[in-house]
Amino acid sequence: MTSTLTKPSASSVAPPVAPRRRTRVLALPEARWALAALVLFLLALPLSLLGAPVWTWAPLFAATYVTGGWEPGWEGLKALKDRTLDVDLLMVVAALGAAAIGQVLDGALLIVIFATSGALEAVATARTADSVRGLLDLAPATATRLLPDGGEESVAARSLAVGDVILVRPGERVGADGQVLDGESDVDQATITGEPLPVTKQTGGEVFAGTVNGTGALRVRVERDPSDSVLARIVAMVEEASGTKAPTQLFIEKVEQRYSLVMVAATLALFAVPLLLGAALQPTLLRAMTFMIVASPCAVVLATMPPLLSAIANAGRHGVLVKSAVVMERLGQTDTVALDKTGTLTEGTPHLAELHPLPGSGLTEEALLSRAAAAERASEHPLARAVVDAARSRGLPLRTADDFASTPGLGVTATVDGHRIQVGAPGRLLHHDPRPADNAGSGTQRQPEDAAHEKVRELEEAGRTAVVVLVDGRPVGVLGIADRLRPDAAEAVSALTSLTGASPVLVTGDNERAAALPAARTGITDVRACLLPQDKVSAVREWEAAGRRVLVVGDGVNDAPALAAAHTGIAMGKAGSDLALETADAVVVRDELAAIPTVVNLSRTARRLVVQNLVIAGAFIAVLAAWDLLGTLPLPLGVAGHEGSTVLVGLNGLRLLRDAAWHRARLRSER
Repeated sequence: MTSTLTKPSASSVAPPVAPRRRTRVLALPEARWALAALVLFLLALPLSLLGAPVWTWAPLFAATYVTGGWEPGWEGLKALKDRTLDVDLLMVVAALGAAAIGQVLDGALLIVIFATSGALEAVATARTADSVRGLLDLAPATATRLLPDGGEESVAARSLAVGDVILVRPGERVGADGQVLDGESDVDQATITGEPLPVTKQTGGEVFAGTVNGTGALRVRVERDPSDSVLARIVAMVEEASGTKAPTQLFIEKVEQRYSLVMVAATLALFAVPLLLGAALQPTLLRAMTFMIVASPCAVVLATMPPLLSAIANAGRHGVLVKSAVVMERLGQTDTVALDKTGTLTEGTPHLAELHPLPGSGLTEEALLSRAAAAERASEHPLARAVVDAARSRGLPLRTADDFASTPGLGVTATVDGHRIQVGAPGRLLHHDPRPADNAGSGTQRQPEDAAHEKVRELEEAGRTAVVVLVDGRPVGVLGIADRLRPDAAEAVSALTSLTGASPVLVTGDNERAAALPAARTGITDVRACLLPQDKVSAVREWEAAGRRVLVVGDGVNDAPALAAAHTGIAMGKAGSDLALETADAVVVRDELAAIPTVVNLSRTARRLVVQNLVIAGAFIAVLAAWDLLGTLPLPLGVAGHEGSTVLVGLNGLRLLRDAAWHRARLRSER
């Protein structure tokens, strides 16, 4: 069919849509206030420590309290209206209490820590929102709608309705989910299904919004409203799944709420009861403020964070970016692993795996590859690039090809050294029903084609993509193309099996035959193939409902909903889509699968140190608080004990900064 019907009406062309940009960090008010508080604190700190006059550093500390504390303080006051005691408000009160008894530096440090934490949370939320909005940019802003009179008009893709017929020209993105009415083309739908190779679409085939058309033109009938397309559902699932992670924080919030209530009640009682019994105001206030300081949860918070942050820093040095301390803790809880295939377990790039000159062709492997590469040289198809790259890697000369032609779903044709070379799909270039070998008068001519059919079956049964080469209409060879398994895939699968007690599950949008080969080579026994994004999410939710804590590893847009729905999601960094990288909780920058079991082991080590530190911090708080309640705890000693416990647990957690901690984690994962 022709790719041009009539000229579109100028008035119907939708205005261009401005590209969405990532939210700048300083565009967030939380980040600006936290930065201001940090700068003011750093200006005041040396002046205070060096004994400068009070008037030089006191205003700076006061400004630190205001810039870093007004927002959490205001939010805490609003929470009080709902009869909820916010822990941030408690920290502001503790900071003010510390300042009231002369511990201005400690209070300012507390304010800066909580302001920075709030800013990081705001940045993470904004980044996720940006990436989800950016996914919608995969769908084209406009589509070419065909009119009943044979004309065409350019309309906004979002205005398409079920039943409309659209024209998708070569290289364009498909404007809506639909069914092909006419035409033939190879469509790259990796963003939806994760398949590494373009899929041939013919009359009756299904296409998805946001996928990229190849070299042919297609007439497509819209089958789904744009708001209900597979791409739109991916966006909705990412947003929904990201939101479902919030309830996992309810336990922490309950603990903070109860601790805050107990601490406030104890402080007020320690202040009010002695006054009612006739005690003096100043020593009573000093005792209450001392109690608030020694009972402050800062030591508990710092007992938790140093091991996790140290583990994050160590993992980052070794190519694994973990986005938060919560994620680092969750990684160690993993008991089920789901791996995507293309781009995760495999490299995601087709390569020439096998060369088979046919008997009687008179060609060596190098001669066969040289002819095929010469014909494929001008093609942009991924399989063609694999053939050409293989020839170049072997140092073979690429001959000049004339009369090049490419047909979607068929392959390429070119003239090389006076011979007509065809390279393409066996189903199109070979006869479907080869004649019996004993058919008189033509058996000799059919023999190469019979051998080609047999070799194609062998390659396809082995999970390869078969490509046949014809010279002057006669089959001379078959090429086997495959997606290369990552070098450390088997090692990583074995280590993850040892860590979780069960083999990882392979979840892929590719077909069962293509999934079976890498699964067999890596020792994976549970394979779930032909899965769309919503199917992957359903599988994850099924495991989660059974009480499993699922780690999903993927790289594509189609993996993003599952990454968001899982207990923890890890994206492969080099070829990962923007959405997958933003949605995932961690990113393997160097695409080293073996780093995944190592970081899980590191997380488990960090969690053990967290427990140790919580015991130490809790013991210090209990002893100091009991001393203040039952006796007379001098303020300097209380501050020293409180800060000493903080330093102790901090140093204990910082042990994970050493490279030796990563190497020990790797060794444990290899056992």
